[in-house]
Amino acid sequence: MATDVRDLVRAAASGELLGREEGLFLAEEAPFDELVCGANEIRRSRRGDVVSLCAIANARSGACPEDCAYCAQSAHWGTDAPVYPMRPRDELVSAARCAEAALADAFCIVCSGRGPEGGDFRELVERARAVREVLSIELHVSAGELSRAQVRELRSCGVTSVNHNLETSERFFPSVCSTHSWADRARTVELLREERLEPCSGGIFGMGETWADRVDLALALRGLGVRRVPVNFLNPRPGTPLAGRSVLAPREALRILAVLRFLLPDAEIRTCGGRSLALGPLESWMFHAGASATMIGDYLTTKGRPPAEDVAMLDALGLEPRARLRGRGPRATHDASPSGVPEERPGEPLRRDR
Repeated sequence: MATDVRDLVRAAASGELLGREEGLFLAEEAPFDELVCGANEIRRSRRGDVVSLCAIANARSGACPEDCAYCAQSAHWGTDAPVYPMRPRDELVSAARCAEAALADAFCIVCSGRGPEGGDFRELVERARAVREVLSIELHVSAGELSRAQVRELRSCGVTSVNHNLETSERFFPSVCSTHSWADRARTVELLREERLEPCSGGIFGMGETWADRVDLALALRGLGVRRVPVNFLNPRPGTPLAGRSVLAPREALRILAVLRFLLPDAEIRTCGGRSLALGPLESWMFHAGASATMIGDYLTTKGRPPAEDVAMLDALGLEPRARLRGRGPRATHDASPSGVPEERPGEPLRRDR
């Protein structure tokens, strides 16, 4: 096992897959500055200086029967999260248009609950078709567990990716949810791959998991063939069992991103919920630590930054929103000189001993 950060940078930048012991070394022992600089080098080598932006709409909120300890929308906890049925079609169409105008290259319809059934699924399909008609960007959904028939119907109405997070390692998962299993989530991700719908799957960090749990989550995602990885940092919500947890320190949040970039060199690593809270004054460092995408606008039950501020941040860093490369939105005044984005299905990488 290599224990020199520079050796591991060269390996990951060339497409080699690092093993668990190397991941733990990077997480627990590698000097912070070397780790972050190395992650930035890998990100530029494998993903370029192009950044993907996505936006979401909370289409159906609250009253979820699952008991996920982090979630304000669970019916098990007494929170102030809004509760409402599927939003009207026109509202979601308007939200999609706003996302596209803000330079998002993907828009995601999110529905609370374990999974859509009967009329709930029909409403989701109807909304997805309506949004697809007005969008020139990607359409995603997040709706919990799906059947094979549901996955096929979503694909047929223009959905290109489905979010279904593993959330944490298989070992730690029972500590945060008892009403379904980690294996249930993994099966849904496998089903998406089988049916040629791109899974968007990642986790929430800062729930009390260990570094080993974080490394194991990354390796599980890699083993499932996940190439889009949302990274959420716990925003402890009043009324939930995790309300008393401390927010991650900025350097720990950056170290998480860097380790993920080393272990998932070709993935689209997307910072999502809790990023401003956890990263604080170091928020722009997320790209130097390996992130290649971020969520703009509001989250499910919490506010985010105005999209224009995130676009301005990218301009200041010399990074290019992907939407601009597709002919939408004004060009930045800087010379970003993006090195390009690799194909979504890179060639078979070399493997290191694990």
